[in-house]
Amino acid sequence: MDFAAGGAVPSCKAEGALYKKEVAGKTVAGIEGRHGYRLAKRCFDIAFSLIVLVAFCWLFAIIAVLIKVDDPKGPVFFRQERVGKGGRTFRMYKFRSMCVDAEDRLEGLRELNEKTGPVFKMRDDPRVTRVGKWLRKLSLDELPQFVNVLRSDMSIVGPRPALPAEVATYDDYQRQRLLVKPGLTCYWQTRRNRDSITFDEWVDLDLLYIEKCSVWSDLKLIVQTVGVVLTAQGN
Repeated sequence: MDFAAGGAVPSCKAEGALYKKEVAGKTVAGIEGRHGYRLAKRCFDIAFSLIVLVAFCWLFAIIAVLIKVDDPKGPVFFRQERVGKGGRTFRMYKFRSMCVDAEDRLEGLRELNEKTGPVFKMRDDPRVTRVGKWLRKLSLDELPQFVNVLRSDMSIVGPRPALPAEVATYDDYQRQRLLVKPGLTCYWQTRRNRDSITFDEWVDLDLLYIEKCSVWSDLKLIVQTVGVVLTAQGN
């Protein structure tokens, strides 16, 4: 059953329930034995990332100028340690969309978290800058992660990379998210109701992707993600 197909898509709860029923009592296999798929996925990652980085270098320059004009004291890029495949940590890149002391102010906002589980997210985060608000709305803050894809830290499609502090709280079921490289986009990011998805449902969708992934489903997820970007559904 291909959940990345267009048209009517089951709800996240329905997908998650079906997935748990399918894998009850067994461990997700991952994709280590799927050599053809892994080769095709890596070749596509390299080619697609190079095209984006070259074709949109002018956009990178414009975004950099806007960030500096909006907040001259801060850097253009935000670098943060994330956890990749097999628990290996790497430095993930984003265009900076928050104030320079955002990390220091996080603890004071914990009680306003709108997500369940170890993930922190709030719709009107006061740490987001004026330019950062639009970068997030258009998902442009994620563009530097194509560099991470070229470096093989990430893939175009895969579970979103988690923070080490988040991974430290994972149980055995949740740790299966680390069976593949993290990605720029995934099932969760293409859902119109993603803001209401619980952390458990998020994990269910990630493991569903790992179990069902294919070249065709990856391509369809990329097309869906482009639609999300063009309709400014980011936050």
